[in-house]
Amino acid sequence: MKKTDKSRDETVVDQMDENENGSEAPDEGEVGNDISELEKIIAERDSYLDQLQRSRAEFINFRKRSEQERLKLGELFTSNTLAQFLPVLDDFDRAVGAVPEQDKDSGWVAGITMIQKKLQGILERAGVEAIDEINAAFDPAVHEAVATDPGSSGDAVVEVYQKGYKLGDTLLRAAMVRTGNAVAGADEKASDAFDA
Repeated sequence: MKKTDKSRDETVVDQMDENENGSEAPDEGEVGNDISELEKIIAERDSYLDQLQRSRAEFINFRKRSEQERLKLGELFTSNTLAQFLPVLDDFDRAVGAVPEQDKDSGWVAGITMIQKKLQGILERAGVEAIDEINAAFDPAVHEAVATDPGSSGDAVVEVYQKGYKLGDTLLRAAMVRTGNAVAGADEKASDAFDA
């Protein structure tokens, strides 16, 4: 019995050796099927990789767009909120400007002036800048001309009826102005006043 067992074991070992050494060549059809199946798997893998890369790029673009929209919405909300304070500041400016000379030293005028300065300070800290330059070049993007001196070119601001304001690059309100010819020497007078 041992002889038969040995011969059977030897046969199995011989077959395994033949398979490992490649003595039994696979059919050409099997090799072709394996190659075409491998090509299909590689193509499928490449397709999934391409889809993943596209999805990732779309997500990154979506995130950037969302962040930009969020920032724009925040700026819009801030500018709309700050613009609502401008008429109040105008009222304070008119009130302080209309105080008679004999009442300028009274306590209530000092209180109104302090409130006006506090409101101006809040707006300035928020980044709001006034547009009220006399003799500046007329710019229709920030000025609204409501009157023009007769016979003038209308290329300069000669009077400001209502201050304009901007927040960074965003215009909160255009300045209402009267246009005319630039006054010669006005810039020199303004700079002399600041130097004194």
